[in-house]
Amino acid sequence: MKTRLTALALGALMAAGPAAADLVFPSLSYRTGPYAAGGIPFADGYADYFTLLNERDGGIGGEKIDVPECETAYNTEKGVECYESTKDLGSLVYQPLSTGITYQLIPKVTADGIPMLTSGLGRTSAKNGAMFPWVFNFPANYWDGASVAIKHILDEEGGDLKGKKVALVYHNSAYGKEPIRTLEELSKKHGYDLTLLPVDHPGQEQKSQWLQIRREKPDYVIMYGWGVMNQVAVQEAVNIRFPMDHFIGIWWSGSENDVLPAGEGADGYKALTFHNLGDNYPLYDDLKSYVYDKGLSAGAGDQHGTAIYDRGMYGAMLVAEAAKTAQKIHGTSKITPAMMRDGMEALEMTEEKMTALGLPNFGPEFKVSCENHGGNGFAAIGQWDAKAHEWKLITDYMQSDQDVVQPLIEADSMAFGKENNITPGCK
Repeated sequence: MKTRLTALALGALMAAGPAAADLVFPSLSYRTGPYAAGGIPFADGYADYFTLLNERDGGIGGEKIDVPECETAYNTEKGVECYESTKDLGSLVYQPLSTGITYQLIPKVTADGIPMLTSGLGRTSAKNGAMFPWVFNFPANYWDGASVAIKHILDEEGGDLKGKKVALVYHNSAYGKEPIRTLEELSKKHGYDLTLLPVDHPGQEQKSQWLQIRREKPDYVIMYGWGVMNQVAVQEAVNIRFPMDHFIGIWWSGSENDVLPAGEGADGYKALTFHNLGDNYPLYDDLKSYVYDKGLSAGAGDQHGTAIYDRGMYGAMLVAEAAKTAQKIHGTSKITPAMMRDGMEALEMTEEKMTALGLPNFGPEFKVSCENHGGNGFAAIGQWDAKAHEWKLITDYMQSDQDVVQPLIEADSMAFGKENNITPGCK
């Protein structure tokens, strides 16, 4: 399977075009740059799952899978270049793993008729499929994450947050700013005071933010960080003796790379997740037999079972299941991007299906529709066990406050439609 392409190889492939039978799932990866610590495991998990399907099943529906990988370094301009250089390969769906790149690709994939999946990232209001027909963000989004974090804090505080102080430490970018509106609305509903603390890219300098936290003593800190920003924040929290079990990261602030540098000090740190953690699943037995033991692991083969590797694998599994759905709907194994979109919009993930795939209890159940491209907004809380060196789920999946989140999605998506002269509608 093609998991990485040099510029020369990519040019040759573009000239020749993919084999007619290939199903092409491009990987807009970032193995370099300040966010490589997150980009590498995701790209490895994404590639390894497709390698498993090729080696064990002969692909999807009898069609082999290609995964051309293009390096973006988490740079928006490079991400757009990677999209433009791969879209004519017969690419079925994109997962850019970058909110900045996602925002730039929304009009492009819409014009080109190629679906895009932005699980847990990107433009939250793309959940409204009537307004964003080519963009999907199941099973959960940034606003779901913010709401579930507050729901967990409510549980910890006996259901009353009046007079409590919550600080948001966030990456000063489109990504980091996404939860602000939701947290503001929830603060009106629950009576907590919200402090906003932006951190500029890449996040290595946070002294002033954590001095403010030490001075103002918020009851809880929520973090929307990525890459080195997370490591620095966790260490700064340790330095000021902030209680780690009152420090909650979004799912992009919940990898092993974020906590290991702080050693025992990171024990008890929490992070949201929209899938389960670790490698204790039957699917990993197949990965070992068909991928790892055959020397076919992507990258250095050292990310197996980590949180972000699992997320990349989960992302590949979701689009693979959507491709199967598309093949069934259209009665052909040789699906087009438009057919793939139909498969994504008809995707249903049940516990029975996940168990059959070797991933029991791995993710929340959800069903996609034209009106709902984002799932049901369920997420859980994981906690870092520094002695065991592992993440452990400490809650069941909880649904976000739909009474708050849904009106925000409706308002934001309608504003987008008005700005861009789009009339929403479903088939």
